[in-house]
Amino acid sequence: MSNPNLSPTSVVSTSSLVREVRVSVTPESGKDYELWSVPSFAVRRPEHVDGSQIGSTKRRVEPRDVLLCKINPRINRVWIVGEGHAGFDQIASPEWLVLRTPEAGSRVTPEFLRHYLASPEFRDWVVMAVSGVTGSHTRAKAAPILRQKIPVPGLDEQRRIVEILEDHLSRLDASAWAVTASSQRLKRFHQSVLGSCLDSAATEPSTSRMTVGRLATVGTGATPLKSRKDYYVGGDIPWLTSGDLSQGLITAATQFVTPVALAETAIKVWPSGTLLVAMYGEGKTRGTTAELAIDGTTNQACAAIQLHDPDPSLRGWVRLALDANYWTMRRMASGGVQPNLNLGLVRSIELPIPPREARERLLRLRQTQLDAEVLLAGELALVDRRSLSLRRTLLLAAFAGRLTGRTTTDTEMIEEMALV
Repeated sequence: MSNPNLSPTSVVSTSSLVREVRVSVTPESGKDYELWSVPSFAVRRPEHVDGSQIGSTKRRVEPRDVLLCKINPRINRVWIVGEGHAGFDQIASPEWLVLRTPEAGSRVTPEFLRHYLASPEFRDWVVMAVSGVTGSHTRAKAAPILRQKIPVPGLDEQRRIVEILEDHLSRLDASAWAVTASSQRLKRFHQSVLGSCLDSAATEPSTSRMTVGRLATVGTGATPLKSRKDYYVGGDIPWLTSGDLSQGLITAATQFVTPVALAETAIKVWPSGTLLVAMYGEGKTRGTTAELAIDGTTNQACAAIQLHDPDPSLRGWVRLALDANYWTMRRMASGGVQPNLNLGLVRSIELPIPPREARERLLRLRQTQLDAEVLLAGELALVDRRSLSLRRTLLLAAFAGRLTGRTTTDTEMIEEMALV
């Protein structure tokens, strides 16, 4: 039942509530600026920089302006310009749509507008309304956003909605932070366990130290000419790149080459059981180790390691030891902007090789710990999904009038959310 003491909600265009600010400013060398850039949104803190460090024209902004990121709107980026530091001019990237409420007679608070622009109702619409191609090339346009209709209750109700929203969202933020922190600790635990396995192996009697080059034949692949359609079209031979190594155990491929490519280029078919190391690649790829569970070819970014001894426990141990040496391999890489490993460096990696019985025991222990890690990672992922679902439900409820008694009570709404 609706509450007769609440003012009715109007549905009006964004442009009737705010105006777009397009005042440009060219930063001056020797002058201090508070820059509300797109990258700084990730840390929720603007940059403080000298004008000499800013290479392009920006928008002039002021406290309580609402910033909506136009580039790649699938990433939910909306915030409010805060009070600036004395002596710093406030400016923002032109990738932000800058929305300003009137100084007098405003029908919407910046806080209410920010939450609405971050709500599922608006985000679902803006993602459908973008222009561009894909990914980071997509861009929202100001005109349709300013024409978009917004449900606007009275100012008192807006403030009440914002108060309730921020109370619940702060708790969800704390939960999300805890999940992220736990996930980071789990990654550190994973690497620590690998290191402890190597330490245990080093204390085993008869453990020897051998280089990868002594243990295995090490080779690489190639990239057949992309212009040769007959190298790719209709191909059924798996062709892997360094990015595929994130699978760990490679059971399928997304790219294939033809027998013509196999016959005419330097690619080779590596058998199932071959270990692969990413010699270069973007981000965290370089140094990643994987094992082929299928026969396949690779490009030149992958080192293929074929052990002389077919003993499965040796293959499992070498894979574990290479995983444990991930950061060591990354530090070994050489080069300029994007350092690379090479076959010589991979062959030179020295590993402790314990006797068969010891490595089988250590591998069983590692598998037990890995099973526990997978279970915990799944639980963290479930908590994260529930948190996102609760956030979405909360925001939907807020702009359907369900937080302030328009259709139901706070308690009833929260009980409903708990079941999501």
